[in-house]
Amino acid sequence: MTVSDKKLYRGEIQKRWTFFVGGLILLALGIALTIKGKDLGISPWDVFHYGLSLHFGLTVGLWSILAGLTIVLVTSLFTRSVPRIGTFLNMILVGLFIDFFNWLLPDVELFWIEVLVFILGIFISAYGVGIYVAPNLGAGPRDSVMLLINKATGWKVSRVRNGIELLVCVAGFFLGGPVGIGTILIVLCMGHIIGYAIPQSEQLLNYVIRRGDRDEDLNQGTLRLNHHD
Repeated sequence: MTVSDKKLYRGEIQKRWTFFVGGLILLALGIALTIKGKDLGISPWDVFHYGLSLHFGLTVGLWSILAGLTIVLVTSLFTRSVPRIGTFLNMILVGLFIDFFNWLLPDVELFWIEVLVFILGIFISAYGVGIYVAPNLGAGPRDSVMLLINKATGWKVSRVRNGIELLVCVAGFFLGGPVGIGTILIVLCMGHIIGYAIPQSEQLLNYVIRRGDRDEDLNQGTLRLNHHD
């Protein structure tokens, strides 16, 4: 591999990690926005985390990390494999940024603003997922267990996902987590929005990588001309 090829490779890796971390930040922001609109209900997993927070203390973000860590450990035992670094970063960064945005964002008082904030949170979360998935640097812990059950049983991914979310939602509801029309809206709409977000994010990432390659080639060409002169 030439020096130029190494630079191009390092540049591509940096862009992929930038997309990955940026997507996780957007995902956490979207989750925090839906929590600010919690009178409408929140996503099934967040119902569970919120309920745990109400009963046992700690923050929603920390419970997200602890639940994710438990899932990662169980999945690793079943698959006898070491999770990718992206999976750990997903678990930790999303939880930390959920708490950060929950602290940063003001509480919402007016119902119509709460509705707008909630809908905005759904779209931001979905595109956050699309952007962090596009670089292919590691799935989140909840996605990992979904894929594990799919592989072990042969059930459709959608059925497995819905089953898991139903279980955690019921558990969260009995812990006092907010369940409402917004919870149903997230279950019905989030997957469809993510279906658009992932290919769009992949196209954007590929465009950024190709543009970086072209810029590097132009710089190399300029350097060669200057050296020749």
